[in-house]
Amino acid sequence: MTTSTTTHERTEALVHSIVEGLRAKKGHAITILDLHRLHDRPTDYMIIAESNSPTGISTLEESVREVVEEQAGERPIRVHKGSGEWIAMDYVDAMVHLFTPELRSFYHIEQMWEDADLTRLEDEV
Repeated sequence: MTTSTTTHERTEALVHSIVEGLRAKKGHAITILDLHRLHDRPTDYMIIAESNSPTGISTLEESVREVVEEQAGERPIRVHKGSGEWIAMDYVDAMVHLFTPELRSFYHIEQMWEDADLTRLEDEV
């Protein structure tokens, strides 16, 4: 029981660090999908955010990397950079998807995982 609590706490800290990294560089439309109750889930959480340009997407990726490594001591096991308008970062227990608004609308990951518990965070001003 202690192990699962420790794992849960570690995952919660990871998600918190990811969100902090996104907010530090003005990531917006941040959505957290909690996939715990789904049977065939690829991960425990998906965190999705936007920036208006490929440069902004890259800046968000760098910020997430730095904040997560500093606060949670973790590095992504894999990073996929698609066309500059989408970056996926795999932290095993959490996946981060960074999109331009147009590509996010095209892939609509939230709809693909509609059975997940979804939390939309307010943009910071």
